[in-house]
Amino acid sequence: MKASWDIFCSVVDNYGDIGVTWRLARQLVAEHGVAVRLWVDDLQAFVALCPEADATATQQWRQGVEVHLWPQEWEAAQVADVVIEAFACKLPEAYLLAMKARPVPALWINLEYLSAEDWVTGCHGLPSLRPDGLKRMFFFPGFEKGTGGLLREADLIARRQAFERDPQARRAFLQALGVYALDGAHLISLFAYENTGLASWLEAMAAGARPTHLLVPQGRIMGDLLRWLDVDQLPLGTVEQRGQLSVQALPFVRQEDYDRLLWSCDFNAVRGEDSFVRAQWAGRPLLWHIYQQEEDAHWIKLKAFLALYVKDLSAPAAQAFTELWLAWNAGADMAHSWNAVLEHWPEITAHSERWCLQQAMQADLAQALVLFYRNWI
Repeated sequence: MKASWDIFCSVVDNYGDIGVTWRLARQLVAEHGVAVRLWVDDLQAFVALCPEADATATQQWRQGVEVHLWPQEWEAAQVADVVIEAFACKLPEAYLLAMKARPVPALWINLEYLSAEDWVTGCHGLPSLRPDGLKRMFFFPGFEKGTGGLLREADLIARRQAFERDPQARRAFLQALGVYALDGAHLISLFAYENTGLASWLEAMAAGARPTHLLVPQGRIMGDLLRWLDVDQLPLGTVEQRGQLSVQALPFVRQEDYDRLLWSCDFNAVRGEDSFVRAQWAGRPLLWHIYQQEEDAHWIKLKAFLALYVKDLSAPAAQAFTELWLAWNAGADMAHSWNAVLEHWPEITAHSERWCLQQAMQADLAQALVLFYRNWI
């Protein structure tokens, strides 16, 4: 009998938390044949990623996953063999009591946020004992051996490479979104939080030597973009031209199409966790807008990743790349660092693909979780 899995997700960052858990749930079903219930407290966010879903349904099946609304007033449900508490979302008290009463203990996993910090490898897989006798295991995604790895479907890299070998597929995908970029233009996607540094970056691209076509999925950065363009709205399909820069808004697309968007672009600005990982699998240069944390804890996390990512770059390229990320996350002027990155574009682009393939040599997160459970039983 196949194991049952419950994944609990409380939506905090609009799409990051549900993006990771929905992707994980689908992969566990498709590649490992386990039964998965996904409990989510914001079905509107889920529908954005899975448009065929019903935002009013308390229970529904989507792509083999049993999706449940996580109600404010918890209703009794049978405890699964594996219980994943995603991103410290705090399980319902009644569910914890049911876990304690279960004749055969469930494996309770606290799936943590992704980090490249040194201490992660030492804490990955460690137990935490509660006064009531329940034991929770900490599971850390990561970039190095000794962590839980990154979410990656088994055929992801092969699908991306096949897409890259088919210019017609790329052209058809972009045209379906209404995108007709100039030949030779840099194609850049922008998915970010509000950022005071955006105006300086747009000005640098507008003044650049090469045309740039900026694709902006609907999201929180749109207000800053409209202010710089000095327009009240940017309807889908409309292209605003400023110097060498063309700006176009895109609809919010499902995860599979967002992957193709990342694969189609030369550079991807992303935010949160899910799009951050998917941009790395795209094998393209990227810019990460990290979710801000209290007491500026996110800076430690950001700099830990940068130190790991740039170590195989030449010193000038590493400095340019690092300064771009620091400026973006500080909301500072982007012009100098962006132009410096352009000077090292071939090296940074080649490095992005090497990094992708290096990370793909590790076990993926879903596989690591399944192996963790098998070793636990």
